[in-house]
Amino acid sequence: MDLRLQRRLAAEVLECGMNRVWFDPTALDEIASAATKDDIRELIERGLIKRKPVKGVCRVRINYRKMQKRKGRRRGHGSRKGKKTARLSRKDAWIMRIRALRKRLRELRDKGVIDRRTYRMLYLKAKGGEFRSVSHLNAYIEQLLSR
Repeated sequence: MDLRLQRRLAAEVLECGMNRVWFDPTALDEIASAATKDDIRELIERGLIKRKPVKGVCRVRINYRKMQKRKGRRRGHGSRKGKKTARLSRKDAWIMRIRALRKRLRELRDKGVIDRRTYRMLYLKAKGGEFRSVSHLNAYIEQLLSR
């Protein structure tokens, strides 16, 4: 049964695409006899022709990716763009490092591992950028105390 005319007319009346027009499978003979837009409107009122809902695009994959990024995944070499300093500025890296070094020096001074003069000397060396990290500072202090 060729219902192309009815489908086109129904799409115009329903103001949607032809793929979104639904025909009641039990009333196909009745639909085939409809030849005008008025006939189609009548069938729509009776519920024999309907407009199907719009199919949405599933966002599960996108939302999953966002969740993974929030958790700190997908940060490997292949995902990075720009220099290391574009992701964490030199200044921010310096601030984090110097705060950690100064905290460690304070701990050692308060425990009595190093005296005031050594603390001051190491503090100034840290300020001058001599130590890469807290572990580097610890290794330096160990060497200093073993002499």
